[in-house]
Amino acid sequence: MSKEVDALGQAYQTLSRNGFDATLHSFGEVNKGFQVLAGEVADYSKRVFDDGMHAWEQLLGVKSFDQAIKIHSEYAKTAYEKHIAELSKLGEMYAGMARNAFTSVESRG
Repeated sequence: MSKEVDALGQAYQTLSRNGFDATLHSFGEVNKGFQVLAGEVADYSKRVFDDGMHAWEQLLGVKSFDQAIKIHSEYAKTAYEKHIAELSKLGEMYAGMARNAFTSVESRG
């Protein structure tokens, strides 16, 4: 009976260690994913700011109200398209991060 209890204890320790290792690896994958996401959001923010400044510079040089409306409309259209594209990209990045974290747990568990 003592051997059975020892074997059961060893099996529990092994499973616990494997689960802990898988959890740590998963947290590492999530951490890497958040770092990549933070970099992407920072880059996107810089691009948005630069685009806004470019549009503002164009608006400062307009000669007519119609020209200002045209510049603003073009800026709004491209800003919207870029924002939707960035949201799609970030969604894919989040899904990839979750997939990597789950895969690391699944492969180690």
